[in-house]
Amino acid sequence: MEQVVLEGEVRDVNRALRALPPGASALVKDPRGRHNIAVGLELPIQVTIDGPAGYYTGGLGSQADITVNGPAGWGAGENLMSGRVHVRGDASQACAASAHGGLVVVDGNASLRAAISLKGATLAVGGSVGAFCGFMAQAGTVLIGGDAGDGLGDSLYEAVIYVAGTIKGLGNDARIEELTEADVATVQNLVKRCGFDHIDPENVSRVASARTLYHFSTHHSASY
Repeated sequence: MEQVVLEGEVRDVNRALRALPPGASALVKDPRGRHNIAVGLELPIQVTIDGPAGYYTGGLGSQADITVNGPAGWGAGENLMSGRVHVRGDASQACAASAHGGLVVVDGNASLRAAISLKGATLAVGGSVGAFCGFMAQAGTVLIGGDAGDGLGDSLYEAVIYVAGTIKGLGNDARIEELTEADVATVQNLVKRCGFDHIDPENVSRVASARTLYHFSTHHSASY
């Protein structure tokens, strides 16, 4: 099937993308950092955004395979349900926020609050991440090929974070745990899928929840 070339206003581009049949391929030319490109796609199509993209690229989608040939702004892959969003550059804040499924890949670095409130998806960052990565992440997997900023995994629930580099500081209720064979296999699979050859799956830190925030208790000194 011949690749469809799209250019122009975001609403027109998104309307054309949603009209494509399953299996189609599209190239979005000259995106100029516009916001909301390829949002809400619900079919198995391939979309290449040939340049920098703005906020919420590829968000609220399922099944589509979206590649950004450049950096992406806030919220790339936000609320993703399935499919893939691949940023071949750096990503700004809140990458993969609240993503329920699918895979978000960032070849470069990701800024603050990457994978915030993650709900089952996978985020793989080839470089480093800013502060509060994985804040309140409820489920899913995060792989960091570089270093992690302060507050990593703050208020983490059932998500797991793997860090190949250094960790500036752990957040509340986050702790480093022993790496298991299953963890190594998980990282090996992600490294292969993302092409992150610089990561040694057997030499990463596993960060998970200590689960001390799961239950709140108080001690009353008053007598009745």
